[in-house]
Amino acid sequence: MRMTRVMSAFVAFSLAAFIFVLIGRAAPLPACDAGNGGITLPQGFCAAVVADNVGPARHLLVAPNGDLFVSVNNGRGGRGGVVALRDTNGDGKMDTREKFGDDGGTGIALRNGYLYLATTTGVLRYQMRAGELTPSGAPQAIVVGLPEQRQHEDKGIAFDGRGGMYVNVGAPSNACQQPDRRPKIPGQDPCPLLEQHGGIWRFDENKAGQKQADGKRYATGLRQMIGLTWHDNALWAVMHNRDSLDTLWPGQFTAEQNAEWPAEYLLRVEEGSNFGWPYCFYNNSEGKLVTNPEYGGDGKKADRCGSFTPPVVAFPGHWAPNDVLFYTGTQFAQKYRNGAFIAFHGSWNRAPLPQAGYNVTFVPFAGSKPSGKYEVFANGFAGRTPLANPNDAAARPGGLAVGPDGSLYVTEDVKGKIWRVVAR
Repeated sequence: MRMTRVMSAFVAFSLAAFIFVLIGRAAPLPACDAGNGGITLPQGFCAAVVADNVGPARHLLVAPNGDLFVSVNNGRGGRGGVVALRDTNGDGKMDTREKFGDDGGTGIALRNGYLYLATTTGVLRYQMRAGELTPSGAPQAIVVGLPEQRQHEDKGIAFDGRGGMYVNVGAPSNACQQPDRRPKIPGQDPCPLLEQHGGIWRFDENKAGQKQADGKRYATGLRQMIGLTWHDNALWAVMHNRDSLDTLWPGQFTAEQNAEWPAEYLLRVEEGSNFGWPYCFYNNSEGKLVTNPEYGGDGKKADRCGSFTPPVVAFPGHWAPNDVLFYTGTQFAQKYRNGAFIAFHGSWNRAPLPQAGYNVTFVPFAGSKPSGKYEVFANGFAGRTPLANPNDAAARPGGLAVGPDGSLYVTEDVKGKIWRVVAR
């Protein structure tokens, strides 16, 4: 009898240990930092900075065991790549760090034993062993030769679960002027950039060496949209809109109109969608798509804009959305379930008005549609109010991910901090 009880206890202990291994290091909630690591959150939430000085951190993913993999952009005197982070002692802080890859990027995903990284000109994938922080070999090039460009070159990625991989190719232009960003220059009509830019292309996630011509243009009329995700059986994106209404068209638009009118977008992207860039922009004041001045618009008349797909949600001008995430965890309250979190990198083009954005905003959803007005969820990243110069911002949000326990992770690319937001 005593031996039976001992064996039962041993089995129970072993099962508990096995479950702990399966859950991994993500199970314990961290002790939150004083002041939430410098950001403000709604009542009932707190945050801890779980990693710092990662580099220009963009998008990230959380592995099933709680490890973090962060895409690091090229630039600032160095090359990017992927930084892998692990908490080895269960205190919630990432105390082990590995780096791999010599080409940086933005989009990152873990799929079927591979880590995918979107660089500025293609997509790489690394074969990963479960529980390992570094890949088992050199990367395989899945997409190569995407256009090299000096504007809007960053790439996001999303997967539909049916073998499709979606990659944005931003427009290397403000509004298809030639030359670009010069006062009173009309836009090219039709815009030739739309042949290879300003859209989202679908590729095969498992086929190596694909070029842009091997993919299919899934949607067009988009300026820059590095935040991509697949949700509710559809592709979703967030888009940066146009700049410089007042300085490119002096006397026709004011600085205040430039700051507030051109909305940033949350979009549901159906195959064949055309969202109207460069011919139109969504005017926050008018509440509709209107013709760009490069095509004869005055900020009010719509002309051809009625044929284009409007945004699902329009945000204030120049907030610069860099990532979108639909919350699928259960740690947060019911109002957050299946709603969209959006990381806004923050503006540079609202001067002489104060810059804005630099936050994580939440949009509640019911089914496939917003169920209420958006609200700022996490704020204070900029570190000062008002902010006149974006170079003075303490942090600029760039990436979002949900952990196995429902925690929300947020990256920023000034100092390379990563926050873990938890509900208490």
